[in-house]
Amino acid sequence: METKDMMMTSMFSMDKGENDGERDKGREEDVRGEEEGTQQENGRLMLADGLAEKGPKSLTSCSGQQVSNGLNPSTAQSPREGPGTAACSGGTAPAPGGSTSSPVPLGGLRTLVVQQTSLERPRETWSKKMDFLLSVIGYAVDLGNVWRFPYICYQNGGGAFLLPYLLMAVFGGVPLFYMELALGQFHRSGCISIWKHICPIFKGIGFAICIIALYIAFYYNTIMAWALYYLLSSFRPTLPWTTCTNSWNTANCNSYMSTDHNVSWSNSSTSPAEEFYTRHVLQVHLSPGLHQLGSVSWQLALCLLFIFTIVYFSIWKGVKTSGKVVWVTATFPYLVLLILLVRGATLPGAWRGVVFYLKPDWQKLLSTTVWIDAAAQIFFSLGPGFGVLLAFASYNPFHNNCYKDALITSSVNCLTSFLSGFVIFTVLGYMAEMRQQDVDAVAKDAGPSLLFIIYAEAIANMPAATFFAIIFFLMIIMLGLDSTFAGLEGVITAMLDEFPQLLAKRREWFVFGLVCVCYLGALSTLTYGGAFVVKLFEEYATGPAVITVVLLEVIAVSWFYGTNRFCNDIQLMLGFYPGCFWRVCWVAICPCFLLFIIISFLAFPPEVKLFHYHYPQWTTVLGYCIGVSSFICVPAYMVFHLLTAKGTFKQRLLKSITPEPSCNDHRDFIVTNAV
Repeated sequence: METKDMMMTSMFSMDKGENDGERDKGREEDVRGEEEGTQQENGRLMLADGLAEKGPKSLTSCSGQQVSNGLNPSTAQSPREGPGTAACSGGTAPAPGGSTSSPVPLGGLRTLVVQQTSLERPRETWSKKMDFLLSVIGYAVDLGNVWRFPYICYQNGGGAFLLPYLLMAVFGGVPLFYMELALGQFHRSGCISIWKHICPIFKGIGFAICIIALYIAFYYNTIMAWALYYLLSSFRPTLPWTTCTNSWNTANCNSYMSTDHNVSWSNSSTSPAEEFYTRHVLQVHLSPGLHQLGSVSWQLALCLLFIFTIVYFSIWKGVKTSGKVVWVTATFPYLVLLILLVRGATLPGAWRGVVFYLKPDWQKLLSTTVWIDAAAQIFFSLGPGFGVLLAFASYNPFHNNCYKDALITSSVNCLTSFLSGFVIFTVLGYMAEMRQQDVDAVAKDAGPSLLFIIYAEAIANMPAATFFAIIFFLMIIMLGLDSTFAGLEGVITAMLDEFPQLLAKRREWFVFGLVCVCYLGALSTLTYGGAFVVKLFEEYATGPAVITVVLLEVIAVSWFYGTNRFCNDIQLMLGFYPGCFWRVCWVAICPCFLLFIIISFLAFPPEVKLFHYHYPQWTTVLGYCIGVSSFICVPAYMVFHLLTAKGTFKQRLLKSITPEPSCNDHRDFIVTNAV
């Protein structure tokens, strides 16, 4: 049998004759001397007595014993970095491949456990368990939790929306989240190389995920560049988006807070915060649309360069460095959210916003749109299918309880979304009170506009506005940084695992090249019409493609690899077999959940509009082409795999859906009894 760690054991009997005894004694001394030289480099050994009367046993025969380095043979380490095989025998010949052995001079049945170290370079691991948890939480809790969830919640029935949201989380989002963590931790591979252990013909999924991650990096970091521009503009006594006397303001600019009784508001009027965002930061008035984007804004280009510099020096050394950075970037947003929540709750009119946020409209549950939005929100919030969870979990110890991790991190994510709703709507209620308008008239903007126009204007009219503006935009940047760390780490891990000989010792240079590609790809979003590009990428380039990819991933794992085999893998890692609920979700409910989102998107395509610009029909075609450009990797690799495989078509097809045998077996210790 071919394995990476090979061990050969031999058993022999000893005569009681005097000559044989002397020969054995001399041989024992030779082997012992040889053993002392090899033991330090290759392995550990242990002799266990008292098994003569038990006869041949399985692995549990030695389970209570301790190997000399403190490892318990019954709890196997990671197959890719742990010990090799072991044997229990009365005497062994020196084992090839780096293992150590020891003859037994005493009579009777003896047991020898040999632990062999792998010749493969050990895989990097998290320094602490909290590094992993904070990284996953930082990835899952992103800008969408702050601007998308509150808007979707009040738009779809307020408190009534929580019912479909929780149902979609329990039956769709969390099972997918758990599945990816378990897959990554068991196979210890990125999103490309993992497929040879699951279903080789689906390897194209990994390449599609990497392309989708690049598309996200092209536009997602631009939003952080906007936030950085706001942050730098906040270090002044009077915030620049509070007045209409700046060079970028127009004659329609009016500050229409209730304290300004002399201001007359009309349908053509604009607020100073809106003009600062659209005319000074984005400068969209200089671009007529996607067909003419205009020049690159050098201010935003410098801001984005600074963002990518932080990203590079946070991830260039791997999870050892990024795991430390997330202690700041993942915890600071919660501190700011709590400060803003307390401040918002003390503002006049805050209760109006909370009532508007949570007041249930049960009639809306009869609308299909509500359930579509709930499914899409929980999916994109937890973020399965982007290769990140596979990458992060692959650096865990083999027996880490990823089941508990999945429940903790997904719960924190959902609760953060709910908390963000209070932070946003207490301020919107204050804005409605000051403007003497209804809350729905104030909360008409969604997406980035909710943060950069409505919330920025509300902060500007608070006491200590400069302080709250600084911490708010710092929070926006850190929420985005976590997700960028995670998204790029998913790509890096996938490529390093797929091409270890080429990239393993050149990680810093590869990360540098990847960051440069992302920066160059983002230049189109830094033009005067860059906001239109960001919206196009957000609507078409990532959403439908990643949902389709995850659907194929679930089908490959549950139907081709097999739920029973997957559950056996989990039992080997965690010590317990997944319950019936999880198995049913993986086999039936999750595929239906994802298919429901895909069909809904195709049946009700979104009407894409930004500010006063309606996207023409050709931009929709362009958006779908960008989305298909990533997904096309899946069928393309299937064809390539079938054409390059050897044998008849039936043999090729059978081989393409059969997992390749792992060169590391998860049975780290084999105990053999001998006389």
